[in-house]
Amino acid sequence: MKLNKSTISSNLTLAIAKGRIFEEAQGLLERSGIKILDYSSKSRKLTFETNHKNLQVLVVRAGDVPTYVDHGAADMGITGKDVLLETSAKNFYEILDLGISKCRMMVACRQGHNNVGITTRVATKYPKVSKQYFLKKGVQAEIIKLSGSMELAPTLGLADQIVDLVDTGITLRENGLEATDLVFDVSSYLIVNKSSMRIFREKIQDFIRVLDSSLRG
Repeated sequence: MKLNKSTISSNLTLAIAKGRIFEEAQGLLERSGIKILDYSSKSRKLTFETNHKNLQVLVVRAGDVPTYVDHGAADMGITGKDVLLETSAKNFYEILDLGISKCRMMVACRQGHNNVGITTRVATKYPKVSKQYFLKKGVQAEIIKLSGSMELAPTLGLADQIVDLVDTGITLRENGLEATDLVFDVSSYLIVNKSSMRIFREKIQDFIRVLDSSLRG
């Protein structure tokens, strides 16, 4: 099932997280009959037209997608579940698990040092998710917020454990770490601004249907 060019008669904006999510979302959109025009991986452009003249695509940082949708700067967005669980934005609906950009949110520590007591220090880019996870485990966690290079924290004594996204696990192993616990599985979701859903319900529901049809093959 593909989106007919006459289906979208109102101007809609779709914000997509840059990087791997964008590349995989682009393939899904093309299977749905939506082609992003003039896109190049080397381009510095952030706004693109599509072959549906009333549908525009924004390419933004993953963590900014919920903000654009929350404030109505974008009607819809595609970003990872990790971002959605961490954001404080609430003015959108989580509509559809797109099953793309899959990975895992994992707890990891130095190899052979996984005997953690009732307290621990945790380095992470995801303080909200991490705090909730350790609370459920009955562990008092001191959360140390880092923006990247989490793998260094246990080695340098900054933290006992890290919570981070893991794909192949190669980076962990190369830094002497091992994954110990799964926090949750991660994939990318379509989200929709609440007001946009009310105003453009028919158009957005058509968009959702064709994406869902493409996912089902």
